[in-house]
Amino acid sequence: MMKTILITDSCSDLPVKYATENNIVVVPLSFQFKGADHVDDFGKSISYKEFYEELRKGELSSTSQVNAYTFAEVFKKYISQGFSILYIGFSSALSGTYNSSCMARDEILAEYPSADISVIDSKCASMGLGLLVYYACERLKSGKSKDEVVNWIEENKLKLNHWFTVDDLHHLKRGGRVSATSAVIGTLLDIKPILNVNKEGRLIPISKVKGRKKSIKSLAEELKNRIVDPENQVIAISHGDCEDEARILEKLIREYVNVKNIIINYIGPVVGSHSGPGTIALFFFGKERSE
Repeated sequence: MMKTILITDSCSDLPVKYATENNIVVVPLSFQFKGADHVDDFGKSISYKEFYEELRKGELSSTSQVNAYTFAEVFKKYISQGFSILYIGFSSALSGTYNSSCMARDEILAEYPSADISVIDSKCASMGLGLLVYYACERLKSGKSKDEVVNWIEENKLKLNHWFTVDDLHHLKRGGRVSATSAVIGTLLDIKPILNVNKEGRLIPISKVKGRKKSIKSLAEELKNRIVDPENQVIAISHGDCEDEARILEKLIREYVNVKNIIINYIGPVVGSHSGPGTIALFFFGKERSE
């Protein structure tokens, strides 16, 4: 049986230590920032802190998907070493990256028909994608076959709940997620949106609350109402340079339910370019996502 190599992209916002220790290959997306091109490399070339501090000062960042050529190079490298490939990618509704991986797979299979390459559209973002990769990795380590893991992901990915709130509506306005009027009025009235990711893998505004404290509490309440089998779950919180508030959310969750573990990590610069500083996102397995 061929050994499986697990590949994802940098929008998974996985802790670098976990990815390295488990030999997970992370293909970086790139971002254009302060007149230069950067790759999303776990904060090595530009630290997360510096990135968010510059955004707070009004600096803008734009992002680029991974192209098919890059994926083909990565896939060929591991195929030539005798691996079978499992790539779990950023939601196709948010980026063309998954589409590039499909093009690369098709190109390689035309050349090497016996290559074993599975690519999955996670319909997830940030640590939602990271959690899916984490569970896939743990299953492979426990001896499950690649096909078993692929089937498990396809059956469970839409149960991965994404709930988040942002501190500054103007970043969502730039990405077309809220209107200019909503952004201005919301900012004046200290309105914080609660958003989630739907079945298609798109960001959808769900409700609005007044003030930051309420918005953090409502994330914890969504988890309390929707989580399934918390005792056996590792859940995740990612944040746009506001770890103290992520810890407040962690504390609230632990008061509500008993979860196995909570991973807290930064939202990387590619996702962070669109959500902005002060974003807090919560990820867990629960009731199936809505339309």
